Amino acid sequence: MKIGIVREGKNPPDKRVPFTPEQCKFLQETGHVEMVVQPSEVRAFKDTEYQEAGISVSENVSDCDVLMGVKEVNVDDLISDKQYLFFSHVIKKQPYNRKLMQAMVKKSITMTDYECLRDSDGERVVGFGKYAGIVGAYNGILGWGLRNDSFKIKRAHECFDYAELKQELKKVALPPVKIILTGTGRVGQGALEIMEELKIKKAGAEEFINEVFNEPVYCIINYDEYYKNKSGKPFDKSEFRANPGEFETNFLRFTNVADIFISCHYWENSSPRLFSEEDMKKQDFNIKLIADITCDIKGSVPSTIRPSTVADPFYGYDPQSDSETEAFSHKAITVMAIDNLPCELPRDASAFFGNELITKVMPLFWGEDPQHILERGTILKHGKLTPPFQYLEDYASLDE
Repeated sequence: MKIGIVREGKNPPDKRVPFTPEQCKFLQETGHVEMVVQPSEVRAFKDTEYQEAGISVSENVSDCDVLMGVKEVNVDDLISDKQYLFFSHVIKKQPYNRKLMQAMVKKSITMTDYECLRDSDGERVVGFGKYAGIVGAYNGILGWGLRNDSFKIKRAHECFDYAELKQELKKVALPPVKIILTGTGRVGQGALEIMEELKIKKAGAEEFINEVFNEPVYCIINYDEYYKNKSGKPFDKSEFRANPGEFETNFLRFTNVADIFISCHYWENSSPRLFSEEDMKKQDFNIKLIADITCDIKGSVPSTIRPSTVADPFYGYDPQSDSETEAFSHKAITVMAIDNLPCELPRDASAFFGNELITKVMPLFWGEDPQHILERGTILKHGKLTPPFQYLEDYASLDE
């Protein structure tokens, strides 16, 4: 099998790759695959790094069996009758990607979406979530320093890699702040790494709420601690997933004591919001900075009124007017809501993602797929919607 890594064509350009040069070399040495990489001037790994690893760099990838990227492939770059793997962002019928979907249908493409690769329990197999958590939590700490003019550290994207970012954290001096984190999945585990690098004391939920500390502390909580059943019954995760409308927020007890909120949880529109705009207007709402890694616009975190960017990561939210204001005004809540956080550490994020692909996805191509992960994650097969994605028929239709 011949695999081609395509050049990332979205604007702004993404520096990440599915496989690093060393990972390409490893895959090629297995004897299962031959690797080729399209040249790129923006990629975090230079063309010469691939060449030095013995990987061919070529503009022409038309003879590859499988083409892999990270973000959506530009319509004009799609090659007919090929199999692609990338994050397509079409499964919610995103309007901005409808032309891409229609083009893949027209060009008889087989497309597998990384986001749709799930095991038999419905859990995602691969993702960049850990590095979203790492960078998001780091940016939250960076923002606190800027808001209070207490310390300055490099932006994450200014660091060569994660090792340099960790060195920057040694410059951080936090007062006795309370930091609340929601979500214990991949994103939460990434954010947790930053708390551990900073050697911040961990507190349990009740301890966090009720005690006064003379040092910074953090608390990481999951569904059962920030939601509760309206009927008063004990929290049941399966019941919550089936009937989220039967639950309500139990998070306000944390907003009254926390200074920094780092949101790492997964949220859907049918789930309760963690708090409301009205809650944020109250005198006892204590949070001063929100690093919203979830970045659901006007979702579970109502102060996220728009995404921010790597170039301009912070803005202010004025609860009284429900509007944007100066980022570090002490009358406002500072918001960080970058929606492509792993891009700030592209080398490490790529290496992490590539390792997951090598261990969990590549063997599926070689016939080791008892859970049918690859099949369930494939949205189009030769330009036709597969059974799990028939709901996209109107979206993919070429009639219009």
